[in-house]
Amino acid sequence: MSTQVIYFDDFKPGQTYATARRTVSEADHVNFTTSFGFFEPLFMDRDFVKTSTPYEKPIVPGTLTFSVAEGLTILSGLLHSGMAFLGVELDVLKPVFIGDTLTVSIEVADTRETKKPDRGIVTFRHRVINQSGVEVMVYTVKRMMRRKV
Repeated sequence: MSTQVIYFDDFKPGQTYATARRTVSEADHVNFTTSFGFFEPLFMDRDFVKTSTPYEKPIVPGTLTFSVAEGLTILSGLLHSGMAFLGVELDVLKPVFIGDTLTVSIEVADTRETKKPDRGIVTFRHRVINQSGVEVMVYTVKRMMRRKV
């Protein structure tokens, strides 16, 4: 985890960052699905998945994949100057399974000043990649970041 604060002024379009890796455990899956009511057979019923889907085993919810990716992003230190999460556009490309290891490649897509001199808007493009190098999710997120003052 980075301890150096990266401010709005430091982000330049085209810069890329990589997070650490994290394996999605069965405990993650069970805790997430039961805590938030994701009791869909696709996530919980191995027999249903084998007989009624193209998968061999249950997948994890896309919202869990997104949560893991955001956790890895926070642990990277990139958001220490963050002030607000402003919105996200997200595409799930491939399923994620218990035991998959994820990492996130983060690109600065755009920066925009605001009327307030103490902040700016940074648009990031996140590519969530599994242990085989396969892109499983892509999302673009806008965040309000503090400026150096």
